[in-house]
Amino acid sequence: MPKLLIVATTALFFTEFLLPYATHFRRQGWRVDGAAADAPGCEACRAAFDHLFHLPMSRNPLDPRNLPLGMRTLRGIVEREGYQIVHVHTPIAAFVARLALRSWRARGQGRLIYTAHGFHFHPHGHPVKNALFYGLERVAAPYTDYLVVMNETDRKAAERLVGPSRTVYMPGIGVDLEFYSSRQAPPEAVAALRRSLGLGPGTPYFLMIAEFIPRKRHRDALQAFALLGDTQAHLLLAGQGVLMEEMKALAARLGIAQRVHFLGYRRDIPALIQGALATLLPSEQEGLPRAIMESFCLGVPAIGADVRGIRELLQDGAGLLHPVGDVRALAQAMRWVLENPEASRAMGRLGQERVKAYDLRNLLRLHEELYAKALEKR
Repeated sequence: MPKLLIVATTALFFTEFLLPYATHFRRQGWRVDGAAADAPGCEACRAAFDHLFHLPMSRNPLDPRNLPLGMRTLRGIVEREGYQIVHVHTPIAAFVARLALRSWRARGQGRLIYTAHGFHFHPHGHPVKNALFYGLERVAAPYTDYLVVMNETDRKAAERLVGPSRTVYMPGIGVDLEFYSSRQAPPEAVAALRRSLGLGPGTPYFLMIAEFIPRKRHRDALQAFALLGDTQAHLLLAGQGVLMEEMKALAARLGIAQRVHFLGYRRDIPALIQGALATLLPSEQEGLPRAIMESFCLGVPAIGADVRGIRELLQDGAGLLHPVGDVRALAQAMRWVLENPEASRAMGRLGQERVKAYDLRNLLRLHEELYAKALEKR
């Protein structure tokens, strides 16, 4: 029985992206374990993985727990359990894992795969942060068997770091076309959602699905919405995070608080998307954002910042792009959607065709091929 350990910094990453992978490979006869901060306490994770382990680490690269304690804990788990493959996600966990497992890998005991969901060094990042994260990648690169990337910009960076033979391109992390479909968001579900938010049947709204962290740039969405000047439209923000209260205060200062809805964590994403005029993603950094793929699935157009990942999804007429931080351009794109409903729906249909290439089933197959290749080289 092959043994796979999936590693991330926090258990939230498992629930957001990786549970289908754990479930799939267990059905293939693999033993699939997970290691992340607070993983044993994650109820959904317990159903998907065989075993869960807590890793004492955080997303802060300067947290002193990451290196000595996180490395020692992870090394002990891997050597005790005897995995053939360790697949790590998120940059801090990837750095810790690659340093911790240098000897394990050198002895030929297993293969280490790292999926970069958008490198944390990028053209719009702070120079100090860029230097820090690029430096971490350079140090850990020699201890990487395969580096998986999701966009062309990151592919070029990965090839400089580990070489073309160890760079693997995959079209994102996959999206479940069955779950994000009109069958999961029938008209009655959308109508009930609108009623719960106090929105009438014809009230237009824009939707942003993103964690409240700086790089997602919720501030831009709020400022653009304030510039829009349409007193009928509403803005729905789904997600949690450290900046939520700050963004609530900003909405109040901008005089739009009555038409901005902070939804927190939601399980009815298909219905939220289905009822929206368009989805927004003004991020300054992405890998290949699933939020836009989810919008595509339901034929809803997307407006996004012109950065790697978002650009690849929205180019050639599949969505509207605006320069990062250009609030006026974002407001103009939102106004265009309001004023051009037929053209917007056509854009959504184009996205619906494009998203078929990102089907989760295709990504699961690509992972099967990658893992088979890794096992062959042991």
